[in-house]
Amino acid sequence: MGCSSSVADRKSENVIRAAILIQKWYRFTMARLEMRRRYSLSIFQSIEYADEQDQLQVFSTFLFSFYLVPVSQIFTSPSAPQVVDEDFSLKEFEKKIAVPDSYYGPRLSFPLTVEDANALLHAFRNEQLLHARYVLQLLSETRRVLKEMPNITHLSTSYSKEITVCGDLHGNLDDLLLIFYKNGLPSEQNPYVFNGDFVDRGKNSMEILIILFILGVGQEISEYILQDHWKQILSLLRDVFSWLPLATIIDSKVLILHGGISDTTDLDFLNALERNKLKSLMRPPKSVTNRQDQVKKKTPMTKPSKHTASQHILDILWSDPRSQNGCTPNKCRGGGCYFGPDVTAKLFERYNLKMLIRSHEFKPEGYEISHDGKVITIFSASNYYEEGSNRGAYIKLNPELTPRFVQYQVSKLTRRQNLRERVGTIESSALKSLREKIYAHRSELISAFAQYDTNGTGRISVNDWAAAMESVLQLELPWRMLRSQLAQMNPDGEVDFMSCFYDLKMGQPIKEVKRKTPLAETLCRYRKDLEIIFNIIDKDHSGLISLEEFSQTWRLFTSHLGIDIQDDSIDKLVLSIDYNKDGHIDFNEFLEAFHVVHRLEKKATS
Repeated sequence: MGCSSSVADRKSENVIRAAILIQKWYRFTMARLEMRRRYSLSIFQSIEYADEQDQLQVFSTFLFSFYLVPVSQIFTSPSAPQVVDEDFSLKEFEKKIAVPDSYYGPRLSFPLTVEDANALLHAFRNEQLLHARYVLQLLSETRRVLKEMPNITHLSTSYSKEITVCGDLHGNLDDLLLIFYKNGLPSEQNPYVFNGDFVDRGKNSMEILIILFILGVGQEISEYILQDHWKQILSLLRDVFSWLPLATIIDSKVLILHGGISDTTDLDFLNALERNKLKSLMRPPKSVTNRQDQVKKKTPMTKPSKHTASQHILDILWSDPRSQNGCTPNKCRGGGCYFGPDVTAKLFERYNLKMLIRSHEFKPEGYEISHDGKVITIFSASNYYEEGSNRGAYIKLNPELTPRFVQYQVSKLTRRQNLRERVGTIESSALKSLREKIYAHRSELISAFAQYDTNGTGRISVNDWAAAMESVLQLELPWRMLRSQLAQMNPDGEVDFMSCFYDLKMGQPIKEVKRKTPLAETLCRYRKDLEIIFNIIDKDHSGLISLEEFSQTWRLFTSHLGIDIQDDSIDKLVLSIDYNKDGHIDFNEFLEAFHVVHRLEKKATS
């Protein structure tokens, strides 16, 4: 009897010990997966912010000059209507721009109806196209409606049961369609607030704009439709964006801004601005460090100065909340500020507010609550960095102004993957992006490594390697933890720093470029910006650019960025990439030639 009892006790103890071991293993495995997920998302976000700073540098004066061309020079086609003329009527668009019988996309009639909106949603869901005439008419009508709206719009929950607030969509049409499927289309009984960043990065930016505009009053639009009218559309789009309201207030208690606030944010000041006069904020003030002093010294005025207005709008569009008190320049983004709980409390006390809803920032769960529940960040683009990287979310506000969060994720591949596979996919994509960033700064990194390698051994300590990586890339990443993924270590514990570049090379070996390492790295680093610039230069939208246009633009580009590259190197580059010797460059081939190839991945897939 006693013997059998002791055996049972031992079995019970073994079961408990086994359960504890399994629990420890599970927790350890989940912790490691979560660590990998978090540092992968940190890599994505750090690179995103670094790219934003590079774009600010490029756009600050170089690309900005392309957009400040007089209107008379933009419309060179004799048949192209002067769409920036606000008196241009919808009927005149019909007279000037014919819709051919071969066009099979949706046809819109003005004034627009719910049936038009449903037809457009159905068309975009099935990847159909919208003709340029309807795009121009819609933009013209949108501008007319926006001009009647104040800088700060006021909404009330008394007219509806709930108000829905959506964050960044970034051109992800699937997310928008899923929101409408779950939450219904916008209407007087079902109002929405879309809080900025509708476009950029995703492939369906134009479709999202058109849907939001048609419901409020494509990237996939084909080239043959846009050849004669794409510049008119871009010009009118820019004008429409300048008329978008700056903020929304719900029930006099909830302030909705895209980015955030600063310690000088003045809602009365913002409401008095002529918002359409500020066409672009791509050129922030020369120094963000004296931002606070500049604004504090201002005297009361009935009509804000353009410089002060730019700073105020830059703050509400680019700022991010932080847990520390105070207001400091947002150096990661290159514009706006970091604002603390004390800054939020001060603004709330002044305007008797209860809550601040903002977007502008990636959040893994689609939303985040900060500043003791006073600040909510909402992010509506799921799978933003990679399939499975994050959820999207939107907020439902009832008359009691209690936020209810709805999360979702557009799933195509992730349903068939387990957690380990999903994290592996995200990590692999993040490391690939980081390696490309490393290659684009190859010369600078080698110089930084050499400062620590005083004996020329090609090896340095892990601490020195991490310090060199951060000094050049300035991504604020956990380099010591990432070392095993990026560089090899010898048995003595030293890093072979050249191993960072072993598995990376240029897409296509062009001799004149490979001989000039700075030129190659510059081409890799600014591929995305060059694509934007050359799309503007490509006047007939053919994808071909003359050798002269390419040379002139590249010289201007390198001069603006302070890159020391000899003219003969540029000339040889131009001639070497004119593959068929017809005097033109196929820009798609050019871009393909200057992307970073990961040799190991290429071997694995070949």
